[in-house]
Amino acid sequence: MNLLFLGTSAGVPTKQRNVSGIALRESKGRGWYLIDCGEGTQHQVLHTKLSFHSLKAIFITHLHGDHCYGLPGILASAAMGGRKAPLTIVAPASIKTWLEATCEVTQLCLPFALEFIASDDLPSVEFENIAVETFSLSHRVASYAYTFTERKIDAALDMEKLAQKGIPRGPLWGQLKQGVDIEFAGEQLKSHDYLIFKNKPRKVVIAGDNDQPDLLSEACAEAQVLVHEATYTEEMAEKAGDVGHSYAKLVAAFAESIKLPSLVLTHFSPRYQFSSHASPSIEDIRKEAEGAYSGSLFLARDFGEYTLEKTGHFSEVVGE
Repeated sequence: MNLLFLGTSAGVPTKQRNVSGIALRESKGRGWYLIDCGEGTQHQVLHTKLSFHSLKAIFITHLHGDHCYGLPGILASAAMGGRKAPLTIVAPASIKTWLEATCEVTQLCLPFALEFIASDDLPSVEFENIAVETFSLSHRVASYAYTFTERKIDAALDMEKLAQKGIPRGPLWGQLKQGVDIEFAGEQLKSHDYLIFKNKPRKVVIAGDNDQPDLLSEACAEAQVLVHEATYTEEMAEKAGDVGHSYAKLVAAFAESIKLPSLVLTHFSPRYQFSSHASPSIEDIRKEAEGAYSGSLFLARDFGEYTLEKTGHFSEVVGE
């Protein structure tokens, strides 16, 4: 899995950071998923190798404009680029209402179908290579987190079990290795009972705006990576609470409490300047988080790219 940040600023863009947008790319092929798309996201995509033809789904975490105002433009550009394949949108139900009104008023006729799934129902959605679950968060409006778990994991056949069961070498072995359940000697056999998995499924949790990180305890089970907002530092804790946001220490302490391997902070208030010599700066957020979290910590930047290996190791891609 690969994460590419298209925007890391909260509320409004800055000269260095656009508003929220994250591309999650599958480990094989060109397929990708977009999580939030603030205004200008399509401009950010132009600076990457991403194609709207390969976009499999869009996930919106909540209704605030810095997370969704770029949606109509992305759909219009995809249409003008010749996209024909249906596109899944998982979002609060009101997004559908707003988008339909926008299309009607601006006479935007899309040449591809939109398949809406309301995140309000906390859906589980399966794609060919990725399974997605939805979890509720705490914010001024309904906000959600999405977990992305790989479905196809490298595995070896358990030869001992196959021999014990008397399953002959041949097509049945091939089906089991591909994860297909089979029937043998009048009995239904589950493929996972005859496979040895070398690694755990890769799992990434991407959260929308949220002032209670502990709501993510269940979502983060077996996850290697959490992407969470850290809009402020603890100095601004009172304001953070008033507007439904988290501060760095709060998120870091949660990650530490569940022994999360890797934490990526994003959605920084424009008050935190890009330069480490300025005050306040993004480095203030980093230092605060480092004081409460002993795992691998990353502060996202626009066009920052990160890879989650099969082994569960998470790192920033350097030199591309």
